[in-house]
Amino acid sequence: MPAQPVADLAAPAGPAGAVANAAAAAPANVDPQEIAKFDAIAQRWWDPEGEFAPLHRLNPVRLGFLSQHARLAGAQVLDVGCGGGLLSEAMAKAGARVRGVDLSTAAIEVAELHALADGLGIEYRVVPVESLVATEAARYDVVTCMELIEHVPDPATLLAALAALVRPGGLVFVSTLNRTARSFALAIVAAEYLLGLVPRGTHEYARFIKPSELARGARAVGLELVDVAGIEPVLPGRDFRLGQDVRVNYVAAFRRPAAGTP
Repeated sequence: MPAQPVADLAAPAGPAGAVANAAAAAPANVDPQEIAKFDAIAQRWWDPEGEFAPLHRLNPVRLGFLSQHARLAGAQVLDVGCGGGLLSEAMAKAGARVRGVDLSTAAIEVAELHALADGLGIEYRVVPVESLVATEAARYDVVTCMELIEHVPDPATLLAALAALVRPGGLVFVSTLNRTARSFALAIVAAEYLLGLVPRGTHEYARFIKPSELARGARAVGLELVDVAGIEPVLPGRDFRLGQDVRVNYVAAFRRPAAGTP
């Protein structure tokens, strides 16, 4: 059954409701088939020409967007769905104190070994992010969730956990794919079947999320939209840049209002 759009999923409003929602539904918000897909290719996370090549080229763009809105040096950062650690390492090299979490044991093992080889003190854990809410609510200055929300059965519960874990005044960053004809043509038909840029079956169109749906879902858990930008291909070539076109890939920044803010 296709996952419901985030706008259609009920979630208690505000940070307190976010804590309750995330904690109550923590164990179920995982798709074993999604984990199996990424476990199978985990050893190739750091191959810039392998299955994760698009993420290698996206990484500087994602980091650039983060740096526009957040001061990473000295920040306590949680990277949710960190995979093999591409963004975690980039943020650590920018001076952040990074913890990465993922449900792929194979990916976390790769991330740990790569960080050790690079001398980076990143803490990685195999744990559902929702389970952290009970002990780490409002702990982090920055929470990132890149290319994950379209892979979980319940996007609203994931958003609730992100909102609960960031401190008041802190920032949450989410990137995903828009649900448009253009994204279907480029991210699935072209990238998976015609060009072979990513493995077939990586994405399910029904799970793509429109920016308006993401913004409504974020508001429902007490987050305010700060900015949204499209991630556009640079042609000719295979690189990406930030732009105005959100029809395919996009990244959004949200803020949890500071304590006392109406």
